[in-house]
Amino acid sequence: MATRQSVNEYLQRCNEALVYAREQFETGAQQEHYNETEYTKALQGLENAVNDINHLSLSANDQQQDQLYRMRLQLQALQNEMILLGH
Repeated sequence: MATRQSVNEYLQRCNEALVYAREQFETGAQQEHYNETEYTKALQGLENAVNDINHLSLSANDQQQDQLYRMRLQLQALQNEMILLGH
């Protein structure tokens, strides 16, 4: 079973990935193809976070699964926005 501390630490890392990806998304929308490397790195970070959440949720209790599910939705929503921007 996942500990509360490990889930909280992981959720914090996901928040950091969201902030970084949001910054790259906003920069990408303004500069188009000038920050392609950072944009791709942010997308990869989101994908890794989603995969890790899926793995962590297997050993989480119901409350933790709900927290992880909500975070996964946020990550995937931003990931979809970034893909649709077509960078």
